[in-house]
Amino acid sequence: MSLLNRARELDQRAFDAVAAAKLPGLEYVLPRLSRIANHSVLWGGVAGSLALTRQPRMRRAALRGAIAVGLASPLANLVGKQAFRRPRPLIELFTPSARPRVTRTGVTLIPSIRSPWRLPTSPSFPSGHSASAAAFATAVAMEAPAAVAVPVGVTAATVAFSRIYTGAHYPGDVLAGIALGTVAGLGTRLLWPTMPGPASSRWTKPVEAVRGLSEDGEGVVVVVNPGAGANSGGRDVTRVLKERLPAAEIIEADGDLQTALKDAAGRATVLGACGGDGTIRAAAAAALDQRVPLLVIPGGTLNHFARALGIETAAEAIAAYRSGCIARVDVGRAGNEIFLNTASFGAYTELVQRRERLEGRLGKWPALAVAAVRVLRHSEPADVYVDGRRRRVWFAFIGNCRYGARGVTPTWRGRLDDGVLDVRLIGAKRHISRTRAVAALLVGHLRLVPDYSTWSAGKLELEGAHGALRLTRDGEVGDAEEGTVTVTKAPAALAVFVPSATAAASAQTTTGRLH
Repeated sequence: MSLLNRARELDQRAFDAVAAAKLPGLEYVLPRLSRIANHSVLWGGVAGSLALTRQPRMRRAALRGAIAVGLASPLANLVGKQAFRRPRPLIELFTPSARPRVTRTGVTLIPSIRSPWRLPTSPSFPSGHSASAAAFATAVAMEAPAAVAVPVGVTAATVAFSRIYTGAHYPGDVLAGIALGTVAGLGTRLLWPTMPGPASSRWTKPVEAVRGLSEDGEGVVVVVNPGAGANSGGRDVTRVLKERLPAAEIIEADGDLQTALKDAAGRATVLGACGGDGTIRAAAAAALDQRVPLLVIPGGTLNHFARALGIETAAEAIAAYRSGCIARVDVGRAGNEIFLNTASFGAYTELVQRRERLEGRLGKWPALAVAAVRVLRHSEPADVYVDGRRRRVWFAFIGNCRYGARGVTPTWRGRLDDGVLDVRLIGAKRHISRTRAVAALLVGHLRLVPDYSTWSAGKLELEGAHGALRLTRDGEVGDAEEGTVTVTKAPAALAVFVPSATAAASAQTTTGRLH
């Protein structure tokens, strides 16, 4: 007997064993679950539920899951089934109470209650339901915590088993679908890299034990930017802060944000700031001036700095405060202003300016899309002296610490205290097109541009070849600066609260506690 024939025989025996199994209660549940999974309706509903939580990691899980299903489903249904064209299992539905169960040659008897709907007629190998289920579960597990990933995984496994139990697929079809879906889920990393966890070895000093702080937030002054990204209106975060830190002073800065932050830092034991990266940058400047630790509360659209610290929600920020764990991180300075993530110049600055002008009417993401189109049509490379060397530059990013992702746009860091600047430039000396430059920016693929360079430095000097140079710091466009702009680092200058788990992960860290 050939290996293929033996595999088919084992597959049939396993299928018959499942058909003969009696699982009280599941005979009603499994067929309905299998039907809900038709056309990935089940996974679309789960993805929608995750997105509605408004938690960044859940939204990433939902999006990655949708991408994975979008890869796995056509591979299974359009490619795999047409390539192998394996017939569906030969089954006959019967009612146990109507007649005795008699097995006929080549036909497996399935209780009619398990398949109350019309059985599919498409080829059997591989199982499309199982491929989509495994793809979605794998993708969610790459982003979501175990409390979410485990139930999704159990549901996916149940859907896969239901395809055998209802007589729709052989076990081999299901196993092949699971394998295909798992590969598709893992393959989403090629399209969209996963967000790494917070850096564990980034502290230049041991975590300090902050004394004089109370669990209820006495001495904490939090400035909330109600117009920042996801925190628009301050509707949820302010309520959470007041409930969990009742003794803290909560200020909604409807007017001059920088003035509010400066005043708050002057009387605070701990300065808290809720908003996007621009808000946190302004708060860091105020905290540095008054030498108080900063409590970062994410409330913007992207929250790059908060995520680098391992904080994605207001609840996680409050838990970090209560742990008493503080890390010291580097601060970049470009000209007269600081930055925590990146400083940039070139067409990106123009892109941000155009987006800001349109944002009030269109919303942030539509405004960004329109701005990108206009930059493609009208932008020209910037003429800049970089460390005394004249260069024509499409896009330039200067990272506060070395970024780990390969590509034009910095995305994540392994450390926040390495003392270096990460410089990445797309030049224009080979006359690449605007479309190609923007594509490289969006996709982050080095092969798209021939004139790309990157290096690390402790200091950088910039000067506009035709007048003032305008810089963007942490997504905020600043005033044009005349003459030479010096970009430097302030090592371990800023004290920030971090989650205790993040602090414990560093070999150089000793955990501090509230006293």
